[in-house]
Amino acid sequence: MRRIRTPEASCKALSIYWGNKEVLVGRVLIPLFALALATPAQQKPAQAKRAEAGNQLDASEAMFDVMTAINVAGFDQGTECVEKTSPLRAQIRNYFRAQKLKSVEPLERFLREHRPDKKADELTQYVSYALSIHPPPDFSYRYPVEALPPDVAALDGFTPLLVAFYREARLDELWKRVQPAYEQALGQLQPGVARAVLQVNAYLRNDTAGYLGRRFVVYLDLLGAPNQVQIRNYGDDFYVVVTPASPDPADLPIEEIRHAYLLYLIDPLSLKYSSIVKSKHAVGDYALGSPILEQQYKSDFILLTTVCMVKAIEARIDKNPALIEQALREGYVLTPALAELLAVYESQETAMRLFFPELIKGIDMAREEKRLDHIDFYEQPPARRVRRITCEAAPPAPTGVAKTLEEAEQAYLRRDLPQAKQGYLAALQQTADPSLHAKAYYGLARIAVLERDPELGDRLFRKVLELQPDPATRSWSLLYLARLADSQSDREQAQEFYKQALAVEGAPDTVRQAAEKGLKEAFTKK
Repeated sequence: MRRIRTPEASCKALSIYWGNKEVLVGRVLIPLFALALATPAQQKPAQAKRAEAGNQLDASEAMFDVMTAINVAGFDQGTECVEKTSPLRAQIRNYFRAQKLKSVEPLERFLREHRPDKKADELTQYVSYALSIHPPPDFSYRYPVEALPPDVAALDGFTPLLVAFYREARLDELWKRVQPAYEQALGQLQPGVARAVLQVNAYLRNDTAGYLGRRFVVYLDLLGAPNQVQIRNYGDDFYVVVTPASPDPADLPIEEIRHAYLLYLIDPLSLKYSSIVKSKHAVGDYALGSPILEQQYKSDFILLTTVCMVKAIEARIDKNPALIEQALREGYVLTPALAELLAVYESQETAMRLFFPELIKGIDMAREEKRLDHIDFYEQPPARRVRRITCEAAPPAPTGVAKTLEEAEQAYLRRDLPQAKQGYLAALQQTADPSLHAKAYYGLARIAVLERDPELGDRLFRKVLELQPDPATRSWSLLYLARLADSQSDREQAQEFYKQALAVEGAPDTVRQAAEKGLKEAFTKK
């Protein structure tokens, strides 16, 4: 467990996973402060409706402003498929790429100078910052500077740059313009989040209006890197910031949000009844043998108990015993015992917040020592589900002779034959590569056919076959030769070329279909 001391705060970190990526969960014990998105007068009807329901799901203008600023200033994590993962992010980046704003250069310099050692941590620190500031236009900190989380304190000097960018870029107007995109995305996320929260509340018999005076809020960020679940616990408020993997509702991190909601509810119980939890501390020694369990869980038994409890509840809710075995082998050694005791909890009517101490007392130390005496720990973390958009990287722009051939081919398709011919001839001068020469002669042969010079076309197609053409170029050349033979009423020669075209391994389907048809009946130009 990592503990960080500041003048007014003790910081405690948990971690969960989404996909294969670990994300930080901070429990920062500082004076309570509010994290309001907007005043009721500023909220749109859908936002107001979510606020009436406990404000469990929303979007943050401050988060939007911060994420816009870093995207403009050079934050590129997760932009490989940005048009698919977040069309809005792509639009924002393109929108500012065309502008010349004086406030951008200082932002670019700040991001370069404050880039963390791990690239994945860059988004994390700016999420923390966005959750630690008031809404625009001043972006002042919500609590004393000496109580700032360490990753936020490390960004000292960012606020005045953000203010300058906000004013010059007129982000207040841009925020209004992007509301439809956020409303649509929030609308997709809301049913799943509502079901997850309801499911957990029903299992724990928890009051849906709140728990122990605390608040759980999920913020949707459309401008960060995809596949992120970032969790922060500030005072009595628990925040989850998610970035979807794509606009597809099937890619939404509902299970991870449910996991975070369980942490939000179970964590204060472990702290409240810490003396009872600590009485079972000896069980935690068995976790020390796990080669993959993080040190924070090995050194903080209360934290370990919290996560083991969450994993046990998830297994019970999902009716999936395999999750219990997996948790044990990862090093969450209390999970099997807690899962068995949850069966006792389910058979009675007391809410979890009252039953929790009895459940912990029910852990049989002698039985657990026997159970845990020999654990087959995982040597490597088990494969975890990853929500990921698969996108093909854009092919590199052609250069040199490849570019010359591409430009010649485009001219040929436009039927700009003089330009195409010039390009193919130039390619012959630029390289001695036989395969590229084959492409150039293939282009010249087709031009000869279009210019009604079948004899030249025949010679050039035969020249292609003498070189090292790729399967497509070879098969098409043979098909052209067959059709030229058919046009000269040389049916025997034509059939031979059709057969050779069919014999080319890797020939395109269009060539095969045309060759098969040519074997059945002679080609005639319509």
